[in-house]
Amino acid sequence: MSTLTQNGPPGLDLPHRDGPTISEQFHAFDAQHPWVYRSLEQLVVQRLSDGAKRVGMKALFEGLNNNYTALYARRLLAEHPEWASAIEVRRRRTP
Repeated sequence: MSTLTQNGPPGLDLPHRDGPTISEQFHAFDAQHPWVYRSLEQLVVQRLSDGAKRVGMKALFEGLNNNYTALYARRLLAEHPEWASAIEVRRRRTP
């Protein structure tokens, strides 16, 4: 499990994270649970078929582990660029 440590006096340095990054954690989770991506993909297809113009990733993740919502959104867009107007992503702050 990763922990946060402070480099220097509080407020003068950015926190340093020991352990795997969120991207590394995501890739491990995704490899162990490939059904999650396929389920999300099917849900997006269903919502767009039902007439939705936009798809909220958080809504899709209700009842699932939502730690990786943004990373799954990016993966869906990488494989389905035609969904770019329906799925919004924000600038990443961490790798």
